[in-house]
Amino acid sequence: MTEAKKPAGKPAAAKSPRRRSREFALQGLYQWRIGGQDEAAIEAHMADVSGFDKADREFFVGLVRGALAQREALVAELTPFLDRGFDEMSPIEACILLLGALELTHHPETPYKVIINECIELAKGYGGTDGHKYVNGVLDKLAGKLRAAEVEAKRRQQRG
Repeated sequence: MTEAKKPAGKPAAAKSPRRRSREFALQGLYQWRIGGQDEAAIEAHMADVSGFDKADREFFVGLVRGALAQREALVAELTPFLDRGFDEMSPIEACILLLGALELTHHPETPYKVIINECIELAKGYGGTDGHKYVNGVLDKLAGKLRAAEVEAKRRQQRG
């Protein structure tokens, strides 16, 4: 996987350490999904990748280890909102959905809208042409299930 190209004419926004961690976690999960690498190999490889020093290492490790350790439970949460089997999905979108499900489940300190937006940006940068729309739809439905009170409060706030 290579870094996504930035649209011409737009200045590149500085990436936060957490955003970088999500990008590296996506790359690591992709290595796991395609090449079968385990978390130790992923962590060792990513530590040597250019720019990793600007990522939040602890957050990265938590994402990779959490997604791999809880894969079955995360897939079970996602499955009702998928239009095909998880193993039939694009590896990129599947890995992004794992990350999103993990954060929605285990990081209540991060607003669900932030998690969904971060996953959409990953899908735009690394996924297929309309992969971000699919990721958005699935994670929005999952957020409605896992964080119903937060989603409803946000809707009330938007209505005024």
